Amino acid sequence: MTTAVRYYSRSGNTKAVAEAIAEAAGVQAISVDAADAAINEPVDVLFLGGALYKYGIDDHMKAYLETLNKEMVGKVAVFSTSWFSKHAIDLIKNGAAEKGIEVVSDSLYVRGKPNDAQKAKAAEFAKKNI
Repeated sequence: MTTAVRYYSRSGNTKAVAEAIAEAAGVQAISVDAADAAINEPVDVLFLGGALYKYGIDDHMKAYLETLNKEMVGKVAVFSTSWFSKHAIDLIKNGAAEKGIEVVSDSLYVRGKPNDAQKAKAAEFAKKNI
């Protein structure tokens, strides 16, 4: 099964979770604003994570969601970090669903800076959804 991990992180918290997921999946975590973030070859599962900024997801994540193609992504598994709200999960899920991509029903949320136990939970999330 082919897997990709993409994220957007301002503080480094979402990046840390993305890296834990990527390590468990045996792939590299790539920021959505990186030059090589596009999904150019089909993947079975895309782990996609971001956080809430001013009651919405960052413009980088919004733009990345617009690039997704249901012919290239089998399903999306969403994760998020924040200090106060899980709402980014719904926004990312809705963005993928609007592109016609299947969205995994469960998601992963980490409140605040991820600790070792939360990173282990992220690895479990990856293994469960691969």
